[in-house]
Amino acid sequence: MPNFPDDIYTEPADVDVDTMRNLGPLAPLAGTWEGVKGVDRHPEADGPLEEPFVERYDLQPIDPQTNGPQLLYGLRYHVHINRPSERATFHDQVGYWLWEPATGTVTLTLTIPRAQIVMAAGTAAADAKTFTVAARLGALDYGTLSSPFLNHAFQTTDFRMTVTVNPDGTWGYEQDTVLKVKGLAEPFHHTDRNTFTRVAAPTPNPRMRKD
Repeated sequence: MPNFPDDIYTEPADVDVDTMRNLGPLAPLAGTWEGVKGVDRHPEADGPLEEPFVERYDLQPIDPQTNGPQLLYGLRYHVHINRPSERATFHDQVGYWLWEPATGTVTLTLTIPRAQIVMAAGTAAADAKTFTVAARLGALDYGTLSSPFLNHAFQTTDFRMTVTVNPDGTWGYEQDTVLKVKGLAEPFHHTDRNTFTRVAAPTPNPRMRKD
């Protein structure tokens, strides 16, 4: 059990409103990015299928967030993925990347329009160039929740995502979603990976900047 304070109501004093200065390992991710070399491996009726994809990842700073004494900084994000030859959306995802400086915790919230959500977390140093977040089915703190059909046919039992910031300013991820697929005896590793180049700078809330 974390060592939480007895006072669960009083907010931190003198909160720095400059989110970009307080994002820790998430700071290099701020902005709008494009990745054109994505690879997705997912289950199909006749066996695993690997497909290429192109991805736009928009991560914008949010203002500081408090839960009583807890202080969080973060990025609101939207992921949009297409197969290279198709106009229709292949994958859409929204959520937040959060950083808690006091504990070195990175949290990812993930929502997709297939009636599924995930909250994953890990720890990292403020200047870390690589970090991992993870979630597990049934966990009280960091877990997954899906619709009845997904639990019946493609139940997510584990989720892990590793982010790596590269010396040239690009960044990438490797993601492993472990599925219990109806009809398969062994767990299926649904994997994704991509590398991004920034196409636009982040846009913090201008009214929160200090003079």
